[in-house]
Amino acid sequence: MTVLYTAVATTNGGGRQGHAETSDGKVKLDLSYPTEMGGSGAGTNPEQLVALGYSACFGGALAVAGKSHKVDTANARITCKASLARNDDGFGLSFEIEVELPGVSPDVAEALVQEAHGICPYSRAFAHGAPSVARAKVSA
Repeated sequence: MTVLYTAVATTNGGGRQGHAETSDGKVKLDLSYPTEMGGSGAGTNPEQLVALGYSACFGGALAVAGKSHKVDTANARITCKASLARNDDGFGLSFEIEVELPGVSPDVAEALVQEAHGICPYSRAFAHGAPSVARAKVSA
């Protein structure tokens, strides 16, 4: 696989209650637990961030699918629900994508959504387990 782009983000000061920034400085935000989990809700949380990324990525995949079938998807509305749950061995995430395609028949819309689901890098990563490495960086 040829890497086309690598996004870099860093979180400091307590993870879910810290501060996060992208290396280019375009995204800078404070994090907090949501009120549903006993937090202040003053900042955003990782589930919101992944839902944003997933919905945007899915929109791009939907555009690719639409183009190949000559269907305009510019007015599509993609909603991603990212749910954090506790299970027997810790925590897990689940996702639900809802797509509204005004002016497109239900059968065509469903076919495009399923095709986009097969194209979207987020969908593929979550379905097939994207490679992941975690390691400590030791400072001198």
